[in-house]
Amino acid sequence: MNALPLKPHARVLEIGCGPGAAAREVASRLDTGHILAIDRSATAIAQATAGAAQAIAAGRMSVRQVAAEDFVLEAGEQPYDLVFAIRVGGLDGRHPGVGRLILRRLAAATTADARLFIDGGSPLRELPIPRP
Repeated sequence: MNALPLKPHARVLEIGCGPGAAAREVASRLDTGHILAIDRSATAIAQATAGAAQAIAAGRMSVRQVAAEDFVLEAGEQPYDLVFAIRVGGLDGRHPGVGRLILRRLAAATTADARLFIDGGSPLRELPIPRP
């Protein structure tokens, strides 16, 4: 997580959180910020929730079961400043059609200067979030 430009007050979105190890690490570095960890898998969300009880109770982390291409902000939810995804086929080029949908969803769910990082760089690669 040292590769991410984290700020203690950032609102962070992790796409494809799996059991939540990276999200817990990010949450430990936030003061007034928050990380939302999403995954399409109910099993992954259950594991992430179980492993992050302290961060969730402290209000620094939450989890949600949703596919990235279906992600939308909930009523009253503030947009995100930073997004990251590791081994997410829609963003790493394996499923370009899904990737276009995800990027459209991210454009609507992030701040104007939000940044998106994925694996495949040294250590991460930044992708632009297309704005309408």
